[in-house]
Amino acid sequence: MGAYDAELGAAVERAQQGDEDAFAVAYRLVQPGLIGYVRGLVGDDAEDVAAEAWLEIARDLGRFRGDGSGFRGWTATIARHRALDHLRKQKRRPRTSLLEQDVLDLPGGQDTAAAALETLSTERALALIGRLPREQAEAVLLRVVVGLDGPAAARVLGKRPGAVRTAAHRGLKGLAELLARAYAEG
Repeated sequence: MGAYDAELGAAVERAQQGDEDAFAVAYRLVQPGLIGYVRGLVGDDAEDVAAEAWLEIARDLGRFRGDGSGFRGWTATIARHRALDHLRKQKRRPRTSLLEQDVLDLPGGQDTAAAALETLSTERALALIGRLPREQAEAVLLRVVVGLDGPAAARVLGKRPGAVRTAAHRGLKGLAELLARAYAEG
Protein backbone atom coordinates (compact mmCIF):
# COMPACT_ATOMS: atom_id res chain seq x y z
CA MET A 1 0.00 0.00 0.00
CA GLY A 2 3.01 2.32 0.34
CA ALA A 3 3.31 3.38 -3.32
CA TYR A 4 -0.48 3.46 -3.64
CA ASP A 5 -0.79 5.72 -0.59
CA ALA A 6 2.03 7.97 -1.82
CA GLU A 7 0.30 8.41 -5.19
CA LEU A 8 -3.02 9.02 -3.45
CA GLY A 9 -1.50 11.52 -1.03
CA ALA A 10 0.10 13.47 -3.88
CA ALA A 11 -3.17 13.49 -5.83
CA VAL A 12 -5.12 14.71 -2.81
CA GLU A 13 -2.61 17.48 -2.19
CA ARG A 14 -2.91 18.66 -5.80
CA ALA A 15 -6.71 18.34 -5.69
CA GLN A 16 -6.80 20.56 -2.61
CA GLN A 17 -5.07 23.20 -4.73
CA GLY A 18 -7.84 22.99 -7.33
CA ASP A 19 -6.41 20.40 -9.74
CA GLU A 20 -9.51 18.60 -11.07
CA ASP A 21 -7.45 15.91 -12.80
CA ALA A 22 -5.80 15.11 -9.47
CA PHE A 23 -9.22 14.79 -7.83
CA ALA A 24 -10.17 12.33 -10.58
CA VAL A 25 -7.02 10.32 -9.79
CA ALA A 26 -7.90 10.27 -6.07
CA TYR A 27 -11.43 9.19 -6.93
CA ARG A 28 -10.21 6.35 -9.18
CA LEU A 29 -7.84 5.13 -6.48
CA VAL A 30 -10.38 5.23 -3.63
CA GLN A 31 -13.73 4.48 -5.26
CA PRO A 32 -13.41 0.70 -5.83
CA GLY A 33 -12.69 -0.05 -2.17
CA LEU A 34 -15.16 2.56 -0.97
CA ILE A 35 -18.01 1.23 -3.12
CA GLY A 36 -17.28 -2.31 -1.91
CA TYR A 37 -17.46 -1.13 1.69
CA VAL A 38 -20.68 0.82 1.15
CA ARG A 39 -22.22 -2.08 -0.80
CA GLY A 40 -21.50 -4.27 2.22
CA LEU A 41 -23.46 -1.83 4.39
CA VAL A 42 -26.41 -0.84 2.21
CA GLY A 43 -26.54 -3.34 -0.65
CA ASP A 44 -28.14 -2.18 -3.89
CA ASP A 45 -28.22 1.47 -2.84
CA ALA A 46 -24.42 1.64 -2.64
CA GLU A 47 -23.97 3.79 -5.76
CA ASP A 48 -26.37 6.45 -4.45
CA VAL A 49 -24.86 6.47 -0.97
CA ALA A 50 -21.31 6.61 -2.35
CA ALA A 51 -22.31 9.51 -4.60
CA GLU A 52 -23.62 11.40 -1.55
CA ALA A 53 -20.36 10.65 0.24
CA TRP A 54 -18.29 11.95 -2.69
CA LEU A 55 -20.30 15.19 -2.71
CA GLU A 56 -19.37 15.68 0.93
CA ILE A 57 -15.75 14.65 0.28
CA ALA A 58 -15.46 17.18 -2.56
CA ARG A 59 -17.10 19.89 -0.47
CA ASP A 60 -14.84 19.34 2.56
CA LEU A 61 -11.61 18.40 0.76
CA GLY A 62 -9.91 21.65 1.77
CA ARG A 63 -10.32 20.75 5.44
CA PHE A 64 -8.68 17.33 5.13
CA ARG A 65 -5.21 17.03 6.64
CA GLY A 66 -3.14 13.91 6.20
CA ASP A 67 -1.58 11.44 3.79
CA GLY A 68 -3.01 8.89 1.36
CA SER A 69 -3.79 6.35 4.06
CA GLY A 70 -5.46 9.04 6.13
CA PHE A 71 -7.52 10.08 3.11
CA ARG A 72 -8.81 6.52 2.64
CA GLY A 73 -9.83 6.45 6.30
CA TRP A 74 -11.41 9.89 6.08
CA THR A 75 -13.45 8.93 3.00
CA ALA A 76 -14.52 5.64 4.64
CA THR A 77 -15.72 7.57 7.70
CA ILE A 78 -17.78 9.92 5.55
CA ALA A 79 -19.19 7.01 3.54
CA ARG A 80 -20.05 5.14 6.73
CA HIS A 81 -21.95 8.15 8.08
CA ARG A 82 -23.90 8.49 4.83
CA ALA A 83 -24.62 4.72 4.87
CA LEU A 84 -25.86 4.84 8.47
CA ASP A 85 -28.06 7.84 7.62
CA HIS A 86 -29.42 5.88 4.68
CA LEU A 87 -30.16 2.84 6.85
CA ARG A 88 -31.93 5.03 9.44
CA LYS A 89 -34.13 6.46 6.67
CA GLN A 90 -34.90 2.95 5.48
CA LYS A 91 -36.31 1.99 8.87
CA ARG A 92 -39.30 4.14 7.93
CA ARG A 93 -39.60 2.14 4.71
CA PRO A 94 -37.96 -1.22 5.52
CA ARG A 95 -35.68 -2.95 3.03
CA THR A 96 -32.95 -5.43 3.78
CA SER A 97 -29.31 -4.41 3.63
CA LEU A 98 -26.58 -6.57 2.13
CA LEU A 99 -25.52 -7.69 5.57
CA GLU A 100 -28.95 -9.36 5.80
CA GLN A 101 -29.21 -10.56 2.20
CA ASP A 102 -28.18 -13.95 0.89
CA VAL A 103 -27.70 -12.75 -2.67
CA LEU A 104 -26.48 -9.50 -4.16
CA ASP A 105 -27.37 -8.39 -7.68
CA LEU A 106 -24.50 -6.36 -9.11
CA PRO A 107 -24.89 -4.54 -12.42
CA GLY A 108 -22.58 -5.93 -15.08
CA GLY A 109 -19.91 -3.47 -16.15
CA GLN A 110 -18.81 -5.34 -19.26
CA ASP A 111 -20.23 -8.21 -21.22
CA THR A 112 -17.10 -10.38 -21.12
CA ALA A 113 -16.41 -13.70 -19.46
CA ALA A 114 -13.74 -12.14 -17.23
CA ALA A 115 -16.10 -9.40 -16.04
CA ALA A 116 -18.81 -11.98 -15.39
CA LEU A 117 -16.46 -14.13 -13.31
CA GLU A 118 -15.22 -11.08 -11.40
CA THR A 119 -18.79 -9.96 -10.69
CA LEU A 120 -19.76 -13.45 -9.60
CA SER A 121 -16.79 -13.76 -7.26
CA THR A 122 -17.39 -10.27 -5.83
CA GLU A 123 -21.06 -11.07 -5.41
CA ARG A 124 -20.30 -14.35 -3.67
CA ALA A 125 -17.66 -12.76 -1.45
CA LEU A 126 -20.00 -9.95 -0.37
CA ALA A 127 -22.83 -12.42 0.18
CA LEU A 128 -20.55 -14.52 2.42
CA ILE A 129 -19.38 -11.43 4.30
CA GLY A 130 -23.05 -10.54 4.72
CA ARG A 131 -23.57 -13.75 6.68
CA LEU A 132 -21.11 -12.63 9.36
CA PRO A 133 -22.19 -10.70 12.44
CA ARG A 134 -22.38 -7.00 11.51
CA GLU A 135 -19.35 -5.95 13.61
CA GLN A 136 -17.17 -8.63 12.00
CA ALA A 137 -18.50 -7.91 8.51
CA GLU A 138 -17.76 -4.20 8.77
CA ALA A 139 -14.26 -4.85 10.15
CA VAL A 140 -13.50 -7.25 7.27
CA LEU A 141 -14.85 -4.79 4.70
CA LEU A 142 -12.72 -1.94 6.05
CA ARG A 143 -9.56 -4.01 6.44
CA VAL A 144 -9.76 -6.12 3.26
CA VAL A 145 -11.95 -4.23 0.78
CA VAL A 146 -11.01 -0.64 1.67
CA GLY A 147 -7.48 -1.63 2.74
CA LEU A 148 -7.34 0.29 6.01
CA ASP A 149 -4.93 -0.70 8.75
CA GLY A 150 -6.21 -1.51 12.25
CA PRO A 151 -5.96 2.02 13.73
CA ALA A 152 -7.59 3.64 10.68
CA ALA A 153 -10.44 1.12 10.66
CA ALA A 154 -10.86 1.68 14.40
CA ARG A 155 -11.23 5.44 13.85
CA VAL A 156 -13.89 4.84 11.20
CA LEU A 157 -15.84 2.53 13.52
CA GLY A 158 -15.23 4.53 16.69
CA LYS A 159 -13.66 1.50 18.39
CA ARG A 160 -10.26 0.53 19.74
CA PRO A 161 -7.78 -0.93 17.23
CA GLY A 162 -7.57 -4.21 19.17
CA ALA A 163 -11.35 -4.63 19.00
CA VAL A 164 -11.30 -4.08 15.24
CA ARG A 165 -8.37 -6.47 14.74
CA THR A 166 -10.23 -9.09 16.80
CA ALA A 167 -13.47 -8.57 14.87
CA ALA A 168 -11.62 -8.77 11.54
CA HIS A 169 -9.77 -11.93 12.66
CA ARG A 170 -13.00 -13.57 13.80
CA GLY A 171 -14.71 -12.46 10.61
CA LEU A 172 -11.99 -13.92 8.41
CA LYS A 173 -12.04 -17.13 10.43
CA GLY A 174 -15.82 -17.23 10.03
CA LEU A 175 -15.45 -16.70 6.28
CA ALA A 176 -12.96 -19.57 6.09
CA GLU A 177 -15.47 -21.82 7.85
CA LEU A 178 -18.29 -20.70 5.52
CA LEU A 179 -16.10 -21.37 2.49
CA ALA A 180 -15.08 -24.80 3.80
CA ARG A 181 -18.74 -25.67 4.38
CA ALA A 182 -19.73 -24.43 0.91
CA TYR A 183 -16.87 -26.38 -0.69
CA ALA A 184 -17.80 -29.56 1.21
CA GLU A 185 -21.43 -29.25 0.14
CA GLY A 186 -20.29 -28.99 -3.45
